[in-house]
Amino acid sequence: MTLEEIIKRIGIIRSRAKLSARTLSFAIDKSEPYISTLETKRNFEPSLMTLMKIIEACGSTPEEFFYYDIYQYKKDCQLIDYIKDLSPNQKDAVLCLYKK
Repeated sequence: MTLEEIIKRIGIIRSRAKLSARTLSFAIDKSEPYISTLETKRNFEPSLMTLMKIIEACGSTPEEFFYYDIYQYKKDCQLIDYIKDLSPNQKDAVLCLYKK
């Protein structure tokens, strides 16, 4: 994942959480300009600790944040949970349908 993608995802999860830059800055013990700079400068990198604080403050998880398609994460998790409960024969049938 590129730095640009990480910055974009920070904006996505902050927006989903309905957090202003100010509210997020308080939650992670940073200044409001820090958040604005982070979201607008391409060469401004948050530390791993700060990124983890942002993810947590936005009610997300590292798994969701770094998932290849953040928009489909919850649906994919639902599908995986459903598939886990299927019998081996049912799983084979689903795979067969998928391949067609």
